[in-house]
Amino acid sequence: MRNKLLLVFVWMFTCLSSVIYAADGVTFTADAPRTVVMGQNFNIVYTSNTETKDLRIAEFNNFEILSGPFTSTMSSTSIVNGQYSSSTTFRFTYVLAPQKIGTFNIPAATATIKGSKYSSNILTIKVLPEDKSGSSNSQSSQSSESAASSSQSVSSDQIFIRVIPSKSNVTEQEGLVLTYKIYTKVDISGFENIKFPELVGFMSQDIDLGQQQWGLENYNGSNYRTAVLKKTIVFPQKSGTITINKGTFDVVARIRNSNARSRSIFEDFFETYTDVKKKISSNSLNIQVSPLPSGKPKDFCGVSGNLTMSSSITTTKVKANEAVTIKIKIAGTGNLKMIPSPELVFPADFEVYDPKVDNAFHNTANGVTGTKTIEYLVIPRFAGTFEIPAATISYFDTSTRSYKTLSTNSYKLEVAKGEGGAQSVSGNFADQEKVRLLGSDIRYLKKEVKLDKQIHLFYGKTGFWLCYILPLLLFLIILIANQKKVKANADLVKVRNRKANKIAVKRLKQAGIYLRENKKEAFYDEVLKALWGYTSDKLNIPLSRLTKETIESQLTDFKVSEDIRKEYMAILQTCEFARYAPGNDTHIMGDLYEKTMNVMNKMENTIKN
Repeated sequence: MRNKLLLVFVWMFTCLSSVIYAADGVTFTADAPRTVVMGQNFNIVYTSNTETKDLRIAEFNNFEILSGPFTSTMSSTSIVNGQYSSSTTFRFTYVLAPQKIGTFNIPAATATIKGSKYSSNILTIKVLPEDKSGSSNSQSSQSSESAASSSQSVSSDQIFIRVIPSKSNVTEQEGLVLTYKIYTKVDISGFENIKFPELVGFMSQDIDLGQQQWGLENYNGSNYRTAVLKKTIVFPQKSGTITINKGTFDVVARIRNSNARSRSIFEDFFETYTDVKKKISSNSLNIQVSPLPSGKPKDFCGVSGNLTMSSSITTTKVKANEAVTIKIKIAGTGNLKMIPSPELVFPADFEVYDPKVDNAFHNTANGVTGTKTIEYLVIPRFAGTFEIPAATISYFDTSTRSYKTLSTNSYKLEVAKGEGGAQSVSGNFADQEKVRLLGSDIRYLKKEVKLDKQIHLFYGKTGFWLCYILPLLLFLIILIANQKKVKANADLVKVRNRKANKIAVKRLKQAGIYLRENKKEAFYDEVLKALWGYTSDKLNIPLSRLTKETIESQLTDFKVSEDIRKEYMAILQTCEFARYAPGNDTHIMGDLYEKTMNVMNKMENTIKN
């Protein structure tokens, strides 16, 4: 009996401890509508999860307290897996009426909870004017719905969509945000056949809106419920007046049948509704785009915005055949996807690997922000002191309306003599496992080899001498071929020229994989990389100095026909616009892939000849 009583006591103590533990955390918050209308009352509610004493509210300037506080308490208890939890909510409600139009702050309230003083959050409330008819928003909505129900239609002033630009005058490549917002005085049950306009002349990137909520807004003297349908960052690609066409939307409005004659006794107690479909269009818009000012720097990256650039190196003292990593970080706001990787110039004796690029971009209401990080892995082959000059890029600064040049640090690298024998590459580069063993091309040869003289019938015959001569000839051939290979690889320009087509074909194969997976943006990015990389390697032009004008001029010098040059430029233009344009036509992507393969084959044959 005593054991049973002891078990019951322990169980009750455990439950009580769980309840007390659950109530340890204290919360004290204030809540109110973000937007209200003049002449319309609203509630402000202070909530605590623990008994509250001595509640003190600040003076409500610009608001009149009509009544309150009204207190209420709500308790709940739950049992989950034998664990008891209990919570109690204490609410203090005030009824307020706005006195002025504008945006106002309601200071934090204070209360004594568990012997300590706590403060609530500060509230911001926007007060809108009354409708021009003089009625409140709810009354206006009811009258609008009543009028609509009588004709079973919705007028254009009851529901419409606006496209709102963050700015209407920009410079070429300067980003702006387009906001598509719906305004309504009737209930909406859904959308059909949504067709946003094609943004011709712009590169565009959508902003993730997350969970959207309805709000109140006064427009042209009337109050509407509003919600954002879409936000898009656009970058104009040409100067002049660019028109954004209208979008079309089928909106299903739910209209209350307040004037309809009831057909049964139940309809006298329950309201009925009718769904009315209405086709609406967003407004068209003109954006004035100023051209970039004259005097573009040679290393202009084609971006307008605000950028910074920094660089670092893993070490400045290494041994021959040891790896060094140089990291460049570009950060800021603008069309960051269009920024090319800065071109670092390394000594001819350095082996340079393809840079690793890491993009961390975010689309926000202020534009595209984030960082682009480029890592270069290089391996010095010989001892000595080497200079790695600074790399530069220029952009158009939208805050100062002028060109600015960013520069990395220059580095002096002291390379000591490496140890003999095979040496493996070390370093912190992400792809270092792909770097082969170095220094093992030619093994050390013994100069003195002692042979024991043996008497054999094979001695002195033709086959005997061939056994010595043929290996020697084979060794000399391999040695000469290896020396030619080393000499050829030492000329980085010729190496890049020779491998240009092979690397481009490899990238086009990857683009083909993206095509089959229907990954639009990745496909166009890979095709662009193949074209730009091939041209840079084949014509020996650094990527940072590669422009369409330079390409066309160099291809003309190589006697590439005008038809091939035009086709090549058309593919570049299509890729730059298509990867950010809406739509995803696999057939068009397939045709572009075939055209790219054909034009590169034609260029390769022409340049070789």
